[in-house]
Amino acid sequence: MSKAIGKYVIMWVVLVLLQVLLLNHIQISGYINPYLYILFILLLPFDTPKYLLLILGFLLGLNVDIFSNTPGIHASATTFLAFIRPAVIRLISSRDVLELNTPPRLGSLGFHWFFKYSLILVLAHHFFLFYVEVFTLKGFIFTFFRSVLSSAFTLVLIIISQYLIYKE
Repeated sequence: MSKAIGKYVIMWVVLVLLQVLLLNHIQISGYINPYLYILFILLLPFDTPKYLLLILGFLLGLNVDIFSNTPGIHASATTFLAFIRPAVIRLISSRDVLELNTPPRLGSLGFHWFFKYSLILVLAHHFFLFYVEVFTLKGFIFTFFRSVLSSAFTLVLIIISQYLIYKE
Protein backbone atom coordinates (compact mmCIF):
# COMPACT_ATOMS: atom_id res chain seq x y z
CA MET A 1 0.00 0.00 0.00
CA SER A 2 2.74 2.47 0.89
CA LYS A 3 4.50 1.64 -2.37
CA ALA A 4 1.38 2.64 -4.32
CA ILE A 5 1.03 5.87 -2.34
CA GLY A 6 4.70 6.67 -2.96
CA LYS A 7 4.18 6.12 -6.69
CA TYR A 8 1.26 8.56 -6.72
CA VAL A 9 3.20 11.16 -4.70
CA ILE A 10 6.06 10.97 -7.21
CA MET A 11 3.58 11.23 -10.10
CA TRP A 12 1.97 14.30 -8.45
CA VAL A 13 5.32 16.07 -8.01
CA VAL A 14 6.55 15.23 -11.51
CA LEU A 15 3.32 16.31 -13.21
CA VAL A 16 3.06 19.59 -11.28
CA LEU A 17 6.71 20.45 -11.92
CA LEU A 18 6.42 19.50 -15.59
CA GLN A 19 3.31 21.66 -15.87
CA VAL A 20 4.61 24.79 -14.14
CA LEU A 21 8.20 24.68 -15.37
CA LEU A 22 7.67 23.60 -18.97
CA LEU A 23 4.11 23.24 -20.22
CA ASN A 24 2.79 26.56 -18.85
CA HIS A 25 5.31 28.28 -21.12
CA ILE A 26 4.05 26.53 -24.26
CA GLN A 27 1.47 28.62 -26.05
CA ILE A 28 1.04 27.95 -29.74
CA SER A 29 -0.71 30.78 -31.63
CA GLY A 30 -2.68 31.68 -28.52
CA TYR A 31 -4.84 28.60 -29.03
CA ILE A 32 -2.92 25.65 -27.64
CA ASN A 33 -2.06 25.35 -23.95
CA PRO A 34 -1.32 21.78 -22.81
CA TYR A 35 -2.42 20.80 -19.30
CA LEU A 36 -0.86 17.40 -18.65
CA TYR A 37 -1.15 17.66 -14.86
CA ILE A 38 -4.75 16.37 -15.04
CA LEU A 39 -3.30 12.96 -15.89
CA PHE A 40 -2.94 12.43 -12.14
CA ILE A 41 -6.73 12.46 -11.65
CA LEU A 42 -7.28 10.31 -14.74
CA LEU A 43 -4.90 7.59 -13.51
CA LEU A 44 -6.25 7.22 -9.98
CA PRO A 45 -7.70 3.75 -9.25
CA PHE A 46 -11.38 3.05 -9.94
CA ASP A 47 -12.09 2.45 -6.26
CA THR A 48 -10.77 5.83 -5.07
CA PRO A 49 -13.45 7.27 -2.76
CA LYS A 50 -15.33 10.25 -4.18
CA TYR A 51 -14.42 12.52 -1.29
CA LEU A 52 -10.73 11.74 -1.81
CA LEU A 53 -11.06 12.41 -5.54
CA LEU A 54 -12.51 15.84 -4.82
CA ILE A 55 -9.86 16.69 -2.24
CA LEU A 56 -7.02 15.53 -4.50
CA GLY A 57 -8.50 17.38 -7.46
CA PHE A 58 -8.75 20.59 -5.48
CA LEU A 59 -5.23 20.30 -4.03
CA LEU A 60 -3.71 19.42 -7.41
CA GLY A 61 -5.33 22.42 -9.05
CA LEU A 62 -4.36 24.61 -6.12
CA ASN A 63 -0.70 23.57 -6.55
CA VAL A 64 -0.81 24.62 -10.20
CA ASP A 65 -2.64 27.84 -9.27
CA ILE A 66 0.00 28.78 -6.71
CA PHE A 67 2.86 28.32 -9.16
CA SER A 68 0.98 29.86 -12.11
CA ASN A 69 -0.49 32.83 -10.24
CA THR A 70 -4.01 31.94 -11.35
CA PRO A 71 -6.42 32.51 -8.45
CA GLY A 72 -8.42 29.30 -8.17
CA ILE A 73 -9.04 28.63 -11.85
CA HIS A 74 -7.15 25.33 -11.96
CA ALA A 75 -8.45 24.33 -8.53
CA SER A 76 -12.04 24.72 -9.68
CA ALA A 77 -11.42 22.96 -13.01
CA THR A 78 -9.67 19.94 -11.48
CA THR A 79 -12.31 19.70 -8.76
CA PHE A 80 -14.93 19.64 -11.53
CA LEU A 81 -12.89 16.96 -13.32
CA ALA A 82 -12.72 14.87 -10.15
CA PHE A 83 -16.45 15.35 -9.61
CA ILE A 84 -17.51 14.07 -13.04
CA ARG A 85 -14.90 11.27 -13.29
CA PRO A 86 -17.02 8.57 -11.53
CA ALA A 87 -20.04 9.36 -13.74
CA VAL A 88 -17.91 9.18 -16.90
CA ILE A 89 -16.44 5.85 -15.80
CA ARG A 90 -19.93 4.45 -15.16
CA LEU A 91 -21.12 5.83 -18.51
CA ILE A 92 -18.45 4.22 -20.67
CA SER A 93 -17.57 1.11 -18.69
CA SER A 94 -19.12 -2.28 -18.26
CA ARG A 95 -19.40 -3.89 -14.84
CA ASP A 96 -16.45 -6.14 -15.72
CA VAL A 97 -14.16 -3.13 -16.16
CA LEU A 98 -15.28 -1.59 -12.88
CA GLU A 99 -14.58 -4.83 -10.99
CA LEU A 100 -10.96 -4.92 -12.17
CA ASN A 101 -8.48 -3.97 -9.49
CA THR A 102 -6.31 -2.07 -11.96
CA PRO A 103 -6.08 1.69 -12.36
CA PRO A 104 -7.33 3.07 -15.69
CA ARG A 105 -4.32 2.63 -17.95
CA LEU A 106 -3.96 2.31 -21.71
CA GLY A 107 -2.15 -1.02 -21.45
CA SER A 108 -4.67 -2.70 -19.17
CA LEU A 109 -7.95 -1.46 -20.66
CA GLY A 110 -7.09 -0.98 -24.31
CA PHE A 111 -6.67 2.02 -26.55
CA HIS A 112 -10.35 2.50 -27.44
CA TRP A 113 -11.59 2.56 -23.85
CA PHE A 114 -8.73 4.76 -22.58
CA PHE A 115 -9.05 7.18 -25.49
CA LYS A 116 -12.79 7.61 -24.96
CA TYR A 117 -12.31 8.01 -21.19
CA SER A 118 -9.51 10.56 -21.59
CA LEU A 119 -11.23 12.46 -24.38
CA ILE A 120 -14.41 13.08 -22.39
CA LEU A 121 -12.59 14.13 -19.24
CA VAL A 122 -9.97 16.29 -20.97
CA LEU A 123 -12.63 18.10 -23.00
CA ALA A 124 -14.75 18.68 -19.88
CA HIS A 125 -11.75 20.01 -17.94
CA HIS A 126 -10.56 22.30 -20.71
CA PHE A 127 -13.98 23.75 -21.51
CA PHE A 128 -14.56 24.45 -17.82
CA LEU A 129 -11.07 25.91 -17.38
CA PHE A 130 -11.10 28.22 -20.38
CA TYR A 131 -14.67 29.48 -19.96
CA VAL A 132 -14.08 30.19 -16.26
CA GLU A 133 -10.85 31.94 -17.20
CA VAL A 134 -12.56 34.38 -19.59
CA PHE A 135 -15.84 34.39 -17.59
CA THR A 136 -17.81 35.90 -20.45
CA LEU A 137 -19.46 34.76 -23.64
CA LYS A 138 -17.65 37.45 -25.56
CA GLY A 139 -15.19 35.65 -27.78
CA PHE A 140 -17.18 32.41 -27.44
CA ILE A 141 -15.82 30.98 -30.71
CA PHE A 142 -12.20 31.81 -29.85
CA THR A 143 -12.56 30.15 -26.43
CA PHE A 144 -14.30 27.16 -28.01
CA PHE A 145 -11.46 26.58 -30.50
CA ARG A 146 -8.88 27.20 -27.82
CA SER A 147 -10.55 24.53 -25.65
CA VAL A 148 -10.77 21.99 -28.48
CA LEU A 149 -7.22 22.50 -29.75
CA SER A 150 -5.72 22.49 -26.25
CA SER A 151 -7.69 19.33 -25.46
CA ALA A 152 -6.37 17.62 -28.59
CA PHE A 153 -2.77 18.53 -27.77
CA THR A 154 -3.19 17.45 -24.13
CA LEU A 155 -4.77 14.18 -25.24
CA VAL A 156 -1.82 13.47 -27.56
CA LEU A 157 0.57 14.09 -24.65
CA ILE A 158 -1.47 11.77 -22.40
CA ILE A 159 -1.45 8.96 -24.98
CA ILE A 160 2.29 9.39 -25.60
CA SER A 161 2.96 9.32 -21.84
CA GLN A 162 1.00 6.08 -21.56
CA TYR A 163 3.06 4.44 -24.27
CA LEU A 164 6.35 5.71 -22.79
CA ILE A 165 5.77 5.02 -19.10
CA TYR A 166 3.30 2.15 -18.84
CA LYS A 167 4.57 -0.60 -21.12
CA GLU A 168 2.16 -3.34 -20.02
